[in-house]
Amino acid sequence: MNEKTPGLSVQVSKISINLWVYLQSHNSVILNVILESLSLSIFLPPLTFFSLCGRSRTTVCFIHTTRFYFVFLHLHLCLFVAEPGCGRKQKLAEIHQALISDPVDIETLRRAAVSKGGLLTDELRRKVWPKLLNINVYELPHKPGRDVRENHKDYNQVVLDVRRSMKRFPKGMPATERAVLQEQLIDIILEVLKRNTQLHYYQGYHDVAVTLLLVVGERMAIALLDTLSNYHLRDFMDPTMDSTKHILNYLMPILEQVDLELHNFMIRAEVGTIFALSWLITWYGHVLSEFKHTLRLYDFFLASHPLMPIYLAATIVLHREKEVKQTECDMAMVHHLLSRIPQDLPYELLIGQAQDLFEKYPPSLLAKRAALQSRKSRSISTFQAFQLSTFHQRPDSVLQRLTKAQGSTTSRHGLEAALPGDQGQLWRRGNRMVKMAVWGLSATLGAAVFAVAQTAMDWGPEALLQLF
Repeated sequence: MNEKTPGLSVQVSKISINLWVYLQSHNSVILNVILESLSLSIFLPPLTFFSLCGRSRTTVCFIHTTRFYFVFLHLHLCLFVAEPGCGRKQKLAEIHQALISDPVDIETLRRAAVSKGGLLTDELRRKVWPKLLNINVYELPHKPGRDVRENHKDYNQVVLDVRRSMKRFPKGMPATERAVLQEQLIDIILEVLKRNTQLHYYQGYHDVAVTLLLVVGERMAIALLDTLSNYHLRDFMDPTMDSTKHILNYLMPILEQVDLELHNFMIRAEVGTIFALSWLITWYGHVLSEFKHTLRLYDFFLASHPLMPIYLAATIVLHREKEVKQTECDMAMVHHLLSRIPQDLPYELLIGQAQDLFEKYPPSLLAKRAALQSRKSRSISTFQAFQLSTFHQRPDSVLQRLTKAQGSTTSRHGLEAALPGDQGQLWRRGNRMVKMAVWGLSATLGAAVFAVAQTAMDWGPEALLQLF
């Protein structure tokens, strides 16, 4: 029996290795884990000194080599299991570094918002979302006054929509707290419309506003919504639906490029694109039941081109192409199917596919093929200038110092002007001495803080992020 064991070991090892290579090439994670675990626990019993006695050097060498190989696989498995945590820590560190860079590293923040998992936490969103939209967090709008509701033409419609938005608030939230947030939501919407008289309210606008409010609070939500309304959502806020229809018209050309059969089926069914209207104008907030999915998509859209929601709509339709083709080729039936988004969609996969579609079939290409004119879209025509404006932001710590300095400039100049000539000169010389002392102290403290921060980043980047 002992004489046959080495041959069995060789066969088992060959089979295991071949299976492992096959599974690696097919990226089957679950089967890979199962194979490695079985290989270690079943096929390789513990080696002892006595089990090697009487065997040739070749056999002993092979056994050691095989065991070493499976130990390596085991280490690979351990690293794989630990990878999500390590990836999260690394992502937190990268976001933190991008936020404190001067100027702020917007490209890194955009990549983080788009990549798997998005911005991870609401705490990070409160820091990153303003940077993506070029918002100075130290110059936020004041809370709306009571006069914001007076004689506003959209007041009644906004109130009706907000009262119907109960499902958009977290389950289990006390009614009193929800009532306070709903009042804030009304004020936020009316304040932005009051600031921008060229904008027109549409039903679904409150779905965007409530998402911002729940994450960043009232004053920041006003600033974010104001910027979004003038750029990403601008086409939806015209007095007519023409610009909105223009955005919807990008959907069918994308489907035509990727799946001609599906495209032709939908043309025969005459279903049009109206089923995707609520997806676009609310950034999917109105149609998703899980708030975490809404937040993930907002991370994605805030860091992307204004047309990215229509590319995501295309990936959702393509993802359901079998369902669509199996449906009766009838407008009502197909519209009914597509207008209801499944709640178990693989959002990370769809986000990646939407990015691929955008790179492969950019809006400029689709505009030519579909006889569309990009210049008709204000969101598209202003996006490049808006994107460039985000590259020159200062980190929040610098903005805070500048804001304080601007606030104290008037008082300092007033004091200097009020002093007699000689005393004014003495005050300026004394002030320079104070500055030099402060600079020296700042350099010393800065070196100490840098050393502490570097250590803290190794042990707890999440805790360090709370300081900024």
